[in-house]
Amino acid sequence: MLLQHVVNAISLGGIYALLALGLAIVFSIVGLINFAHGELMTVAGYAMLGALMFGIPFPAAVLMAIATAALAAMVMERVAFRPMRGASVTSLLLTSFAVSALLKVMFQNGLSARPQPLAMPQWMTGSYQIGDVAIGVGPTISIVISVVALIGLELFLRRTVTGTAMRAAAEDFAVVRLMGIAAGRVIATAFALSGVLAGIAALLWVAQRASVDPLMGSVPVIKAFIATVVGGLGSLPGAVAGGLLLGAIEIGLDAVLPPSVVPYRDAFVLSGVILILLFRPQGVIPAATVRRG
Repeated sequence: MLLQHVVNAISLGGIYALLALGLAIVFSIVGLINFAHGELMTVAGYAMLGALMFGIPFPAAVLMAIATAALAAMVMERVAFRPMRGASVTSLLLTSFAVSALLKVMFQNGLSARPQPLAMPQWMTGSYQIGDVAIGVGPTISIVISVVALIGLELFLRRTVTGTAMRAAAEDFAVVRLMGIAAGRVIATAFALSGVLAGIAALLWVAQRASVDPLMGSVPVIKAFIATVVGGLGSLPGAVAGGLLLGAIEIGLDAVLPPSVVPYRDAFVLSGVILILLFRPQGVIPAATVRRG
C-alpha cells in the first residue's frame, strides 16, 4: 500500500513540477506569473482530442498536442505580452488573467462547456503487480515521462547556446541584452518551452481523467503556482522540488485523513504551505536572483 502511495505521489508531483517549471522559466526571465498557463493545458487537451477524432494515431496526436501548446504559448507572448513588455507587475498580472478568462470563454462557447471523453489506449489504463500491490500503468508512465522531460530540459538549458542564454537571462537580463543577444528570441523560447511543458502535463493529466473540459487547466495552474512559491520564485530546481513536495503532501493527506475530512484536504495543504513559508519565506530553493518587476 505504501508503494502505491509513493508512486501516486511522484506521479502527481511530476505533473505539478512540469507546470511549475513552465511558470518559473517565464517568471525568471520576464518577471511574469502567467496565470493563462493553465489554458495551454486546455489547448493541448483539445488538440489531442481533435487529432484522435480525425483518426490520427495516438503517438502523432500527442506530438501534435504538445506542438500546438508550444505554438499557442508563442502566439500568447507575441499578441498579449510583448506589447506589455516593460509594464508594471500589476499590468502584467491583469493581462495574464484577461488572457486566461478570454480563452476559457472561447472554449466554453466555441467548443463545449461539458467534459468531452477522451479514450486513452488500453495499454495506458491497466495495472501490474509488485508482490501483493497493484500499480497503475498510467502513474508509472507519468513518472517516466516527467523524468525524461525534466532531464531533457536540463540538457537543453546546459548544452545549447539558446539554453545558456536563457540561464544567463534568468540571472541578469539587462546584461544579456548588452551582450547583443536578441531579447525577443530568448523570451519567445521561454514561452515555447513553457508551452511544451504544459502540453506534456496535459497529456499526463488527461491520461488520469480520460476527459477534456474548458476548465481542466484552472486547478493545476493554481497548484503549480503554489509549488513555484514554495520552491522559490524564479528557481527552476525549486519549482521541481515544490511540485514534488506538493504532490507528496496531497497524496499523503488522502491516505491519512478520514473520509469525512478529505474534502477539506486543500485547506490542510495551504496551511502546510504557510508553515513552510514562515520558516523559508524565499522558498525551499531560492533563486539566485529573483526578479519582481
